Amino acid sequence: MRIKNGLHAIKKRNKTLKKAKGYYGAKSKQFKAAKEQVMRSGNYAYVGRRLKKRDMRSLWIARINAACRQNDISYSVFMHGLKLANIDLNRKILADMAVNDAQSFANLVATAKTAISK
Repeated sequence: MRIKNGLHAIKKRNKTLKKAKGYYGAKSKQFKAAKEQVMRSGNYAYVGRRLKKRDMRSLWIARINAACRQNDISYSVFMHGLKLANIDLNRKILADMAVNDAQSFANLVATAKTAISK
């Protein structure tokens, strides 16, 4: 007698069905539908991890721009002033300063303005 449902095949199917837990309808119950959805979900997750980096950068830029506008300067002029003043701070740190430490951010804006006016 030949054994058709080997242990490893069952383990593989159960692993896929476990990943598909919580999906709607047949996608969480039937192996074929679950396998297709798990593959598609993995692809979406892969793309999403890359999109998250873009989204965070645009969020940081929006926060920096808002803080710059409160200090009467635009984002692009501010960044140019920092470059002229040889201040190398990334946008993540600048956005954090803009939200949590307005006084030191205002000092950076003043430094950028003086670097531009020279």
